[in-house]
Amino acid sequence: MRMAFRFILPLLLVLGGIAWAAAPLVGTLIERWFRADVEMRSQLVFHSIEDTVTSLVMAQTDRKAGRRVDELFKRIAQDERLLALGLCTPDNRLNNRSAAWPKDLGCPMAPVSGTAFLVERLAEGAVLAASFALSVDGVNLGRLVILHDLSFIERRSSSAEYYLAGFLALLGLAAATVTAIVARLTLRSWLRAARKGLSAQGGGEGEDSGMAIEVAPLVREMRKMLRDLDVPRALTEAIRVDWGPESLRNLLRNELPDAEVLVVSNREPYIHNLEDGQVALQRPASGLVTALEPIMRACGGTWIAHGSGSADRMTVDGDDRLAVPPEAPAYTLRRLWLSDEEQEGYYYGLANEGLWPLCHIAFVRPTFRASDWEQYVAVNQKFANALVAEARTRNPVVLVQDYHFALLPRMVREKLPEATIITFWHIPWPNAEVFSICPWKEEILSGLLGSSILGFHTQFHCLNFLETVDRFLECQIDREHSTVRAGDNTTLVRPYPISIEWPPAALAAQAPVDECRKSVRLKYGLAADALLAVGVERFDYTKGIADRFRAVESLLEVHPECIGRLTMLQVAAPTRSQLAVYRDTQTEAEAVAEAVNARFGTDDWAPIILVPKHHEPEAVFTLFRAADLCLVSSLHDGMNLVAKEFVAARDDEDGVLVLSTFAGASRELLEALIVNPYDIRAMGDAIHAGLSMPLDQRRERMRLMREMVGENNIYFWAGRMLLDAARMRKRQHIERQIAVVSGKSATSIGAKRHG
Repeated sequence: MRMAFRFILPLLLVLGGIAWAAAPLVGTLIERWFRADVEMRSQLVFHSIEDTVTSLVMAQTDRKAGRRVDELFKRIAQDERLLALGLCTPDNRLNNRSAAWPKDLGCPMAPVSGTAFLVERLAEGAVLAASFALSVDGVNLGRLVILHDLSFIERRSSSAEYYLAGFLALLGLAAATVTAIVARLTLRSWLRAARKGLSAQGGGEGEDSGMAIEVAPLVREMRKMLRDLDVPRALTEAIRVDWGPESLRNLLRNELPDAEVLVVSNREPYIHNLEDGQVALQRPASGLVTALEPIMRACGGTWIAHGSGSADRMTVDGDDRLAVPPEAPAYTLRRLWLSDEEQEGYYYGLANEGLWPLCHIAFVRPTFRASDWEQYVAVNQKFANALVAEARTRNPVVLVQDYHFALLPRMVREKLPEATIITFWHIPWPNAEVFSICPWKEEILSGLLGSSILGFHTQFHCLNFLETVDRFLECQIDREHSTVRAGDNTTLVRPYPISIEWPPAALAAQAPVDECRKSVRLKYGLAADALLAVGVERFDYTKGIADRFRAVESLLEVHPECIGRLTMLQVAAPTRSQLAVYRDTQTEAEAVAEAVNARFGTDDWAPIILVPKHHEPEAVFTLFRAADLCLVSSLHDGMNLVAKEFVAARDDEDGVLVLSTFAGASRELLEALIVNPYDIRAMGDAIHAGLSMPLDQRRERMRLMREMVGENNIYFWAGRMLLDAARMRKRQHIERQIAVVSGKSATSIGAKRHG
C-alpha cells in the first residue's frame, strides 16, 4: 500500500500542474468547437428549408403563405439550440420572425457572398446571427436569419475547466485504487466472479450471492445496453435527414460494416428478350423492381431472381451471373431457371391463383391445389439453396421480397442461423378469418417467422398478421414492441411504407411539361386544349380499370360539357395472361372502353384510349407530365407506387391525383382526391372536381405531396429497415456474448459443486 501512495502522490502533482496549464487552452478550444458547430447547424437548417422558404416568399401576397412561414419558423425553433428565425426583406425590414426574436434586434448585416456569421451583443448576452441570402434566377428575395444564443459556450467552457481538473484528480485516485486492487486480486478470481454474476438470476445466498454483488454494476450495464437497443432510434430531429444513395451507403458503412447484402425476388430487374433476332433489354413494369433497384445500385450485393426472358440465358456468364445496370454495373444479378412445371405450380398456381386473391379483397375466389403447394415448397427451397451458396459470410443481410417466398426465411435460417433476414410483404395481409381459408396457413406463418424483421406497408396489415399468428400458432407475442417469438427466433413486425427513388432517374431526361403536353396530344390526335386523364397499370383485376372507365362514362352523363374535351388515356401492360381471370380482366376493360366510346365518341374524338402495351419508365413519366389528372382506382392494393410516381413526375407542381382509399398510398398522399372505387358516381364527380380545381389549389396540394414523397423516399424506406436490422444485430451479438460467459460460468459452478 505504501508503494502505491509513493507512486500516486507524484502523479497527482503532475496531473494538477497539467490541469492548471491546460485549462485556458481547453476553454478556447471548446469555444471554437461550439461556434463551428453552431455555424454548421445554421447551414444545415438553411439548406433543409431553403426551397420551402423561397417558395413561400414568392407567394407572400397570399395570407396562407405568411402563416405557413410563421408555422414553419415555430416548428423549427422548438429545437433547444435555436434561439429564433427571421425573414428579412431586400430593403432590410424584418417581415417574419419567431416568438423568441430579441425585441431590440432588427435585421442583422446583409451577407457579402451569400452567407454571413456575426456575433451580436445584446442585453441578454452574445447571439450568433447566421444570415443567408434568398434568390431565384438572380432576383434578390431577401434573407433568412437564424439566431443562436452563445451564452451557453461561456458556461460550458468554465464547466469544462472544472471538470478537467476534477477528472485528472479522479484519474489519480483511480490509478491508486486499481493498483491496490491488482495487488490483492488475481484476474482468474475476478473472471470467476463475473461469470457467476452473469449467470445469477436475482441473486442467491452465501458465497454465490456475494460473487454476484461483486460484479452487479457490470451486469446492470450490459442489461441496460440491451434495453437501450430495444428503444426505436429517432430517425428525425427538428430537420429531417435527406435520404439518398450516399446516406444509405453511409448507413451501411457505419451501422452494418462489411455486411453482405443479398436480395431474393421472383421478378428480375432486367429482362433480356429476343426481338426480331436481336437481344432487347426490358425493365419490367413492377413496383417491387421500381423500389428495390435504386437500393441495390446504392448498396451493391447480389440480386437472386427467376430468369424469365427468352434471351436471359444468352447474357449470363458460366455461373448464371450478370453485372447490372448495363450502363454502370453496381451489383450482380444471379438468375435461377425454372421448368414449365415449376413455373405453373409455384408462380401461376399457389402464388397467383392462391395467395394473391387470398390477400386482396377483390372478390376473386382463391384456388388451392396440393400439386401447386408441392411446387411452391420445392421452388422456395431451390431459391434458399441458391442464396446460401451465394453467401460469402455467415451473417449476411438478406432481403426477401413478397408472397412468392413465404417459406424461404425459415429455410435460410436453418442454414444460416446468424443471418439478418428482412422479409417485406408487398401486398395486403388479410384478417385471420380470411387467411384461415389457406390449407397451409401454419406452414406459411412459420416460414415468415424465420425472418428477423417482417415488414408490411401499413400498421393495419401488421395488426392483421399478429392476429393471424395469435390464432393459428403457439408463440409469444409482445404487442407493445410488436415482436413474435416462435421457437428460438424473435421476429420484429413493423410497417415500412414503400416509396420510390427521389429524384426519379426517369425524370432526368424529360422535356419541359409544355413540350410533353404537346407531344402526347400530337401522338394520340388530341386537341391542344384537350383535358387529359391518365392511368398506368398492369391488367390486373385488383386495379379496377373497367371501373374507372365506368366513372368516365358517369362523368360524361352528368357533365355533358366535357364531351369532346376530356380523354382518358389508359396504358395497361398485359400480365399473367396464362390465367383466365387476367384474360377476362383485359377483355372486360376493352369491352367497357368500346361501349363508352360507342356511346359518346365522335369521328375525331374518343373519350377512352386504351393502350395494352408495356411502357418504359421514361415514357410513363412523359405521360404523367402531359396529364391534367392521374386516376388510381385500385380495388385493393398494398401501396400502389404509380400514385407516387405521378407526384414525382410533376416538378411543375401541377396536376391532380385521384386516389383509391383502398390503396396504401392514400395513408400518405392525403392531399389527393380520395375516392371509393366501388362508388362509380362519386369517382366520376371526383374526376370532374379535379379537372375544375383552381391552379393555386392544385399547386398547393401537389407541393405538399411532393414534400412527402421526397422525404419518405425509397432510401428512407430501406434506411429504416436497415437501422432496425443493425440494432437487432448488435443486440444479438451482446446476447451471444452473455450466453457464452453464462455457459462457461454454469460449467465451472457445476464442476465446483460436484468436485
